[in-house]
Amino acid sequence: MGLTSNKVLALAFVCAVLLFVGTVWLWPRLARRNWRAVSGRVGLLLATQLVLFVSVGLGANQAFGFYASWSDLFGRETDQGVVVDHTALRGAGGPLHVVGTRRVDAPGGASLPSSVGQVQRVDIVGRTTHIASPAYVYLPPEYFQPRYRTRTFPATVVLTGYPGTAQALVDKLNYPRTALQLAKDGRMRPMILVMLRPTVAPPRDTECVDVPGGPHTESFFAKDLPDAVTAHYRVGKMPGSWGIVGDSTGGYCALKLAMHHPGVYAAGAGLSPYYKAPTDPTTGDLFQGDETLRNEANLWWYLKHRPAPDTSLLVTSSKAGEHNYKDTLKFIDRVRANNSTRIASIILDSGGHNFNTWRREIPATLEWLSGRLGNG
Repeated sequence: MGLTSNKVLALAFVCAVLLFVGTVWLWPRLARRNWRAVSGRVGLLLATQLVLFVSVGLGANQAFGFYASWSDLFGRETDQGVVVDHTALRGAGGPLHVVGTRRVDAPGGASLPSSVGQVQRVDIVGRTTHIASPAYVYLPPEYFQPRYRTRTFPATVVLTGYPGTAQALVDKLNYPRTALQLAKDGRMRPMILVMLRPTVAPPRDTECVDVPGGPHTESFFAKDLPDAVTAHYRVGKMPGSWGIVGDSTGGYCALKLAMHHPGVYAAGAGLSPYYKAPTDPTTGDLFQGDETLRNEANLWWYLKHRPAPDTSLLVTSSKAGEHNYKDTLKFIDRVRANNSTRIASIILDSGGHNFNTWRREIPATLEWLSGRLGNG
């Protein structure tokens, strides 16, 4: 049974209840002061608390999508790492291969792609970086309707935080369902969403940096990913057709990619972002002594020392509950001083660094992105 399986969560909960009942039932028999009774009491208490801890952890993982599998949890995931797969680059499938489809959950029970759109599970292999990554692609209903058969659509890359799971963008943050409803309400144009996590070499957190010697994560998101999607789907090829959004680590990546590559991403939105790549045990040595690389990963330095990028940025925070609030206000002021870069914000009165807060910000963010992208 998988880590995110409801059966695992239910089994842990049942075990916790049984251990609690067993502790209450057996406690009188273990009330003596000999070593067996004392050991029994300690064992029951530890077992009950351990199972309760596991149940809470499993529930939190279900809600926030921290880890996708047991191997991901224990740092043994290797099947989504950096590969050089020459076979995958040949043939009709190209750098993007569809491996599954699912309907978009929508009110009313409609299931046809022409009514509710479709989510496709895909594998992508970068032609230049040779990075392999799974992703989910949301295609709006219009993509399947005959009157739009020659139309191209704007596209937005949607990134998780670290470590994150791409599936959480579909099932927990509800990006496809939100985009569908916004388009039906006339608040945004139909848009293709490419949903994945920035962790392309798990368990390492590359912070969307072109690490010397690899992986070249920034190049993957700036070139390989748009090229693969454009080659497979009807996405606009002209500048201004692409946007990017993410939360936490994904938010930092979205801002950096829009600033570094304004010719690719006409708009970038960071939900609860930070503004400088960290260095910690999850990242390792990202820069390997390259000060230019280190500086350019620092958005404060980039705003001061590089020409203002011609792009639009959106940042979010909360007055209470978010640690990036003061930095976000400072970042807004810094960007406003640049004539070529446009800045907007969503500031909540309160909200933590979690899915519930981001779900409150996503509708306005998608609407904002839609207003800044063209069909190309």
